[in-house]
Amino acid sequence: MDIRNIAIIAHVDHGKTTLVDQLLRQSGAFREHQQVAERAMDRNDLERERGITILAKCTSVVWKDTRINIVDTPGHADFGGEVERILNMVDGAIVLVDAAEGVLPQTKFVVGKALQRGLKPIVVVNKVDRSDARCDEVHTEVFDLFAALDATDEQLDFPMLYASGRQGWADETMDGPRKDLSAMFDLVLRHVKAPTLDADAPFGMVASILDYDNFLGRVLTGRIEQGRARLNMPLKVIRQDGSVVETGRLTKLMSFRGLERVVVEEAIAGDIIAIAGLTEATVPDSIGAPELTAPLPAIPVDPPTLAMTFRVNDGPLGGREGKKVTSRQIRDRLLREAEGNVAIKITESNETDAFEVAGRGELQLGVLIETMRREGFELTIGRPRVLTRTNEATGEREEPMEEVLVDVDEPYSGVVVEKMSRRKGEMQDMRPSGGGKVRLTFIMPSRGLIGYHGEFLTDTRGTGIMNRLFHGYGPWKGPIEGRRNGSLISNSDGEAVQYALFSLQDRGTLFVDPGEKIYEGMILGEHSRENDLDVNAIREKKLTNIRAAGKDEALLLTPPRRMSLEQAIAYIEDDELVEITPVAIRLRKRHLDPHARKKAERASEMV
Repeated sequence: MDIRNIAIIAHVDHGKTTLVDQLLRQSGAFREHQQVAERAMDRNDLERERGITILAKCTSVVWKDTRINIVDTPGHADFGGEVERILNMVDGAIVLVDAAEGVLPQTKFVVGKALQRGLKPIVVVNKVDRSDARCDEVHTEVFDLFAALDATDEQLDFPMLYASGRQGWADETMDGPRKDLSAMFDLVLRHVKAPTLDADAPFGMVASILDYDNFLGRVLTGRIEQGRARLNMPLKVIRQDGSVVETGRLTKLMSFRGLERVVVEEAIAGDIIAIAGLTEATVPDSIGAPELTAPLPAIPVDPPTLAMTFRVNDGPLGGREGKKVTSRQIRDRLLREAEGNVAIKITESNETDAFEVAGRGELQLGVLIETMRREGFELTIGRPRVLTRTNEATGEREEPMEEVLVDVDEPYSGVVVEKMSRRKGEMQDMRPSGGGKVRLTFIMPSRGLIGYHGEFLTDTRGTGIMNRLFHGYGPWKGPIEGRRNGSLISNSDGEAVQYALFSLQDRGTLFVDPGEKIYEGMILGEHSRENDLDVNAIREKKLTNIRAAGKDEALLLTPPRRMSLEQAIAYIEDDELVEITPVAIRLRKRHLDPHARKKAERASEMV
């Protein structure tokens, strides 16, 4: 059977996973009355809750006696490491572009990587049934993008389709029959070349995806670059530096059929397979027959730009709400994550019982923390910080810069420009994007964006959309203003009392409800002024014959401000931590004792 390998790549929320659903349905991968969840490829709980793809996944369909292996990739820049590895496995790519939003930063990132690999993408203008669709302009934007990314003449001559992934149709013209996706299937068979690899050479593949199965153990997915894989054949694993990591046997060989991994006896060069039976092999090792002498080429992945400190939970409530609380358990879990996720780097921290975790962005590390939290871990997390480097030629300190694209209603553009410039953003472009909206483009330091997204949504009344992409390294921009308000800090342990919280409302915004467990050094709210303030939130009303306890019912409290995990991590300052357990997210000072805090403050002022 003929094989085609394609990746579906696009900016976040442009409809990749929905389109893959329709491709599976129309190719007959699902039985007629089979119950299948919407966005069937997003099988992870976090993916379903957030409506984004986090992990790349493989599937396959059969069309006109040809097996088409399809890889659904993440669209968010923080998961770019997944996209870079996946492009190693495919011979073609479908680039989805939203008919209204057009080319966005992540489109630029994924298309750039695909063009560097020499792929000749198929461009699909998706969601053409939107009322604000502007298909012709988007076509021009895509062509300009390809040209700006130094596409070859062959790559510039890309085929186009107009589609609605949700309605399940694609046509070569806007006024086509709008019936099904057969035009897309046929175009893939015509435009994407079958893999031309040596089937007679010794077996060799590069591991591109690593995941864990409760029954099979470590499962490695990749494309066979040469030769044939046979069940129970001997295997050798070679690192990129040429060292042999392990030898073993191919105990489980699986190929993709629809959403299932199906056991097969043999697979040939060009097919995407999953194998089990190895204990040390990881991404991007070369796995092959004993005759394989050197590692196969693998794409280098862009380095991490952001780091956080993961510490054990040493607060007064530590160990009460989670099952995995020791530094050894945290270390083992982080090292396991780094094995399968090449965009994450783990190092020991200078602090005791702490680890430095470096990744692509707040969302990527936030997803890791949320996953660990659901697995029963307790952690405290420090403020994110960017990873700088020294320019070897000039000796200058350089920091990561981001290209930020903001779509905002015209009345709010002024406040966005002002806030961005305060955070050292430099505006590159400002143009109307239709419907009373303006599109602003900035280049700004990554650290200027830490903690800004919530403020941005407030400033634009929830209507603004911000997209960002790693731009490169630039000269250090100097100090950037952070949070202006101080914290309300608990001066005692116990449970928050309604009477005490009512009297604290005038001092700022509260983060806790009556009855919540609190402790000395825990942050209970945001002070209305710039300084920190120690407060007593467990103070009871002194009862007399006249002052009865029942009168408390008349005390009305404003509902507390609740933060999501990412908001909490972005909110804290350098001397603060986020305490994360399976049941709670709390903010606290790094030093719980007020005297230790003053001592640390004086020491930092002297530095």
